[in-house]
Amino acid sequence: MQTIDQVAVNTLRFLSVDEVEKAKSGHPGFPLGTAPLMYTVWDRFMNYNPKDPNWFNRDRFILSPGHGSALYYAMLHLAGYDVSIEDLKNFRQWGSITPGHPEYGVTPGVDASTGPLGHGFAMGVGFAIAETMLAAKYNKPGFEVVNHYTYGLTSDGDQMEGVAGEAASLAGTLGLGKLIYLYDDNHITIEGSTDIAFREDVGKRFEAYGWQVLRVADSEDIDALEKAVKEAQADTEHPSLIIVRTHIGYGSPKQDNASCHGEPLGAEGVAKTKEAANWPVGQSFYVPVTVRKHFDDKLAACAEKQAAWEALLADYKVVYPELGKELEERIKGDVLVNRADLEAVFNDIEATSTREASGEVLQKLSMQLPQLVGGSADLGPSNKTVMKTCGYYSQDDRTGRNLHFGVREHAMGKALNGIALHGGFIPFGGTFLVFADFMRPAVRMAALMGLRSIFVFTHDSIAVGEDGPTHQPVEHAMSLRVIPNLCVIRPADALETAMAWQTACLNEHKPTALLLSRQKLPVLHKYAEVIHENAGKGAYVLDAGKGTAKAVIIATGSEVHVALEAQAKLAEEGICVSVVSMPSWDVFEQQSEEYKQSVLPAGLPKVAVEAGVTLGWSRYTGSEDNVIGINKFGASAPGGTVLKEYGFTAENVANKVKSLL
Repeated sequence: MQTIDQVAVNTLRFLSVDEVEKAKSGHPGFPLGTAPLMYTVWDRFMNYNPKDPNWFNRDRFILSPGHGSALYYAMLHLAGYDVSIEDLKNFRQWGSITPGHPEYGVTPGVDASTGPLGHGFAMGVGFAIAETMLAAKYNKPGFEVVNHYTYGLTSDGDQMEGVAGEAASLAGTLGLGKLIYLYDDNHITIEGSTDIAFREDVGKRFEAYGWQVLRVADSEDIDALEKAVKEAQADTEHPSLIIVRTHIGYGSPKQDNASCHGEPLGAEGVAKTKEAANWPVGQSFYVPVTVRKHFDDKLAACAEKQAAWEALLADYKVVYPELGKELEERIKGDVLVNRADLEAVFNDIEATSTREASGEVLQKLSMQLPQLVGGSADLGPSNKTVMKTCGYYSQDDRTGRNLHFGVREHAMGKALNGIALHGGFIPFGGTFLVFADFMRPAVRMAALMGLRSIFVFTHDSIAVGEDGPTHQPVEHAMSLRVIPNLCVIRPADALETAMAWQTACLNEHKPTALLLSRQKLPVLHKYAEVIHENAGKGAYVLDAGKGTAKAVIIATGSEVHVALEAQAKLAEEGICVSVVSMPSWDVFEQQSEEYKQSVLPAGLPKVAVEAGVTLGWSRYTGSEDNVIGINKFGASAPGGTVLKEYGFTAENVANKVKSLL
C-alpha cells in the first residue's frame, strides 16, 4: 500500500501530465522527475498561507526552470491557492492564470516570473539578500518580525547559464544561509545527454563558490530529501545546493530520454505511465480524497502562522512604534519624495555631470527613503551610486544599504529584481550604459513583471571620449526605449536628474532606466521653474524663443545644451525656434493629446538632436533626415572632439533647421 507521500507525489505528477496532454503542449518530463522535490519542500517546510498569497513573512519559492510550470500549478492547486481544476485544464490557453511559464501577478502563489534559465536562480539571491537586510534592521529580542527562507528548484540548464554562476558566486560571498536550492540533476538536456556540453563537477564548483553542497542519491526517497533540507537549514553561514539524482520523465516510456522534455507523452504514453504507477488510467485531473484531505488539513495551521505573525507585529509596533510604522510603510510600498529638497542641492552649482548630480540626489534620497538600497557592478565611484552614510552590506554586516555586486552586471540586474519582488525595498544598480547589454534580460523581465527596479546607466554617449567605441553607447538608448513598460529617462542637467530620480522612486509598477552623462553640463538655473513644473511630463517646452516659433528643436540629455546654443544662433538671424527637452519618450506618450500638441505643434518642422541612432525619431520629426544623430560607432578622442566631429555643434543644428525652412 502506498504512503500518503507517494500518493501525493503521484497526484502532482499526473495533474501535471494531464495539464500538458490537454493543452497539447508543455513539458511533462520535468514534473514527472521532480514532483518528489516539489512535494517535500511544500509539505515539510514551506511557511505559506494560500488565503493570503502575499503574506509578507511567507517563505519564498522559485521555480527557476519555469518550463516545469505545470508542476508548480498542480502544487498550488493542492496547497489551497486560488488555482482550480478548471485553471489546470486551461493550462497554456488564452486568458488563463496558468500560462506556459510562471508569471508574477498572474497566478496566485507565483513569487517570480521564470523561464529564461538562470534568472530564477539569480532572483532567489535577491530574495535572500532582502530577508537578511530587513531582519538586521527590524528584528529585536523576542520580535523576529522578519524570518523566512527562500527555496527553489534549479536545473542543469540553470547551471549552464552564466547568470546563475554569477549569482551563485555572489550568494556564496555573502553567506546567504537561508537560500536553499534543490538541483534536478537528471543528466538530460533538449539535445541529449548533458555530457555533450556540460561535464564539470557542479558540486565542487558550488563548494568553491562557498556553498554547502548536499547530495540525495534517489529522488523518490522523501525521507532523504527531508533530511537534506534540514541539514541545509542548520548551516546558517552558507547557501545550500542539494544535488538530487532525478530521472526526466520518471515512470514513463520516455524516462531518461530528451524527447519527453518539451512535448506531450501522447495518449498511449500517458496510459502506460499511469498504469505503471497504479494510477486510474481512465481519469484525468484526478485528486484522491486522501490527498485532498492531507492538504486541506494544513490550511488552519497556515492561517494560524500568519495570525501569529500579525499579532507579533502588532505587539512590535507598541514596543517599537517608529520602527513598526516604518516597516509597515515599507511593506505597503508607500513612498514620499521631496523633490524640492533634491533640487536645492544644486542652488550654488553652475555645472556638473548628470552622473555626479545623480550621486548628490542619491545622498538626499537615502535620508528620505530607508527602503532605498543598491550598488554597482564594481563601478560605484564612476556611477556615483554609493550612499555615503549608509554602510556596506556583507556577510559580517547585514545593516549596510550599499551592495557590492562585483563585475556581474547580469546577476546584479536579477538580484535587484529579486529584492524588488521580495518587497520592502526600492533597489537600484549601476553600470555604464554600453554594458546595459549584459543585463538587458534582467531589465526586460523587470518590465514584464512591473517591478520598481532602478537601473542607473552612466557614460551615456560618445562623449565618453578616449575609451573609444567599445565604451561609447550609440544604439543603447533607443534599444531600451523599445522595451514595453520600461521608463527611460535621459536628463539634460542636474535639475532634470532630480526629477528623474523622483519619477523612478514613484514608478511602483515599472522599472526605470536613468541615462546619465560623464561630462559636465551647465545647470539650467534660468529654467528652474519650468523644469520643476514640466520635466516630469516627459517632454516640455524648455525655451519658447522670442516671437513666433518657425520650427522646433527636440533634444535629450547633453544635447539639450547644443539645442539652446543653436536657438541663440538662429535668433541672431531673426529665426525664432522653440527648444523642447524630451527626457522621456514613454512618459511623454502618457500625456494628453492636447498637451502633446502644445509641445510639438503639428504644423511646425522639427529637428531632433541626440547622440545616438536616428531610428525611431521619425515619430516626432516626420523623417529620420530631420535628425542629427549617429548611425555608426564612435571613435577614440577627447569627448568634445568626438562630439564636434560627429556634428553635435550649434552651427550644424542651426543649419539643419534653416535647411527645413
